[in-house]
Amino acid sequence: MFSKRIEQLSESMTIAITSLAKELKASGRDILSFSAGEPDFDTPKAIKEAAIRAIEEGFTKYTPVEGIRELREAISQKLKRDNGLDYDPDQIIVSNGAKQSLFNLFQALIDQGDEVIIPAPYWVTYPELVKYSGGVPVIVETDELTGFKITPQQLEEAITPRTKMVVLTTPSNPTGALYSREELEAIGKVLEGSQIFLCSDEIYEKLVYEGEFVSSASISEDMYNRTITINGLSKSAAMTGWRFGYLATANRELVKAMKKLQSQSTSNINSITQKAAIAGLDGSIDGEIEMMRREFKERRDEAVELLEAIDGLSVLKPAGAFYLFVNHSRVERESIPFAKELLEREGVAVVPGIGFGSEGYFRFSFATDRESIREGIRRIGRFVRSKMG
Repeated sequence: MFSKRIEQLSESMTIAITSLAKELKASGRDILSFSAGEPDFDTPKAIKEAAIRAIEEGFTKYTPVEGIRELREAISQKLKRDNGLDYDPDQIIVSNGAKQSLFNLFQALIDQGDEVIIPAPYWVTYPELVKYSGGVPVIVETDELTGFKITPQQLEEAITPRTKMVVLTTPSNPTGALYSREELEAIGKVLEGSQIFLCSDEIYEKLVYEGEFVSSASISEDMYNRTITINGLSKSAAMTGWRFGYLATANRELVKAMKKLQSQSTSNINSITQKAAIAGLDGSIDGEIEMMRREFKERRDEAVELLEAIDGLSVLKPAGAFYLFVNHSRVERESIPFAKELLEREGVAVVPGIGFGSEGYFRFSFATDRESIREGIRRIGRFVRSKMG
C-alpha cells in the first residue's frame, strides 16, 4: 500500500520517547523527561518583539522561497562575524529548521547507491534521511578513547569510489564532542583532491564549554569549497518551535537545486519567523545566549558529578551541546530494555543509545531545571543499584 521509501523510514526515537513521556505524564504518572533536545529557556525578548512588529506591520504574505534578502544578509554577516566565512545572500537558503535543510541537501545530492559516511554516535535523523534519499549510510564507530570523534585513519578507510558525502556534527548530538582546528585540518587533508562533500552540522556552535568552536568551512579554501554549513537558532536562541534553519555553501547551483525542491514542498518558511530571526542573528542577544551557555555549563558539571558517583555508570564530560551520553553497559548491555525499564519503574525518560547507533548508552538531556536533574539522577541511581544487586 505505502511506498518502499516510507516503509523503510524509522520514526525519530527522540520524538517517540518524548511523546511517550508526555502521554504518561498526562495520564497522571510522575514522569521526569530528559529525552528532548530543547532548551527550557524562553525565546529572548528582542526576538519576540521583532515577531510582534512583523505581525502588526502586516508582514504576513508569501516571501521568496529562499527567505527574504534582509534575513539572508543577516545570516551572511553572522557567518563573517562569528565564523570568518564569506557567503553572499545567494549562497544561503532558509528552511523550516535545520532538519529541512538537511533533507533538502540529501535529496538534492544523493543518488541511488551513493555512500554517506556518518560517524557513530550520530543524530538519529542522519541515516534515515540518507536511506530515504536512496543512499547508503556508512556508519563509522567511534568510542570514548577518541572522544567520540572520527579519526583521519577511520575516515580514509571508509572512503570508497561510491562515497558522496561525509556528515560531521560539532559540537555533537548526542555526545557533545567538539572537533578542534587541528582535527578538522586532518580531516580536510584526507578529503583533499576528492569530489566528496562535507556536511557540517553546527547547530550547537554557541553552546561550547571547553575549547574553541571552529567552523569546518573556515579551515582552508578546499574545505570551504566542499563544505555545506548547516545551522539555525533552535538551540542557541531557544527557538525550537519557530522552525528556522539555514544552509550556506559556496556552490550556488546547489542552492538553486534546493530552492527548486523547497518551492515544490514547503515554499518559504513562516514570514513572521524570518523577521524575528534577524534579531537572533545580529548580535543583540549575545548576552542572553551567554547566560544560557553558562547555566548549561553549570548543569553539565553537576550532572556529570552526580552520574559518575553511581557505581555502574560512566560518562565522558561533553565539550558542548546539552547532552550526556552515559555508558550503562556494566548494568545492562542493551539500551532499549534499560531505558524502557527505567521509564516504567522510576518514571525517568532517557533516549536509548542504539537510536544514535551506539549500544550500551543512554542520552540524558540537561536542558531542564536543576531540581529535576537532581531528582532524575537520584532515581537513576536507585534503579541502577537495584539492577546491580
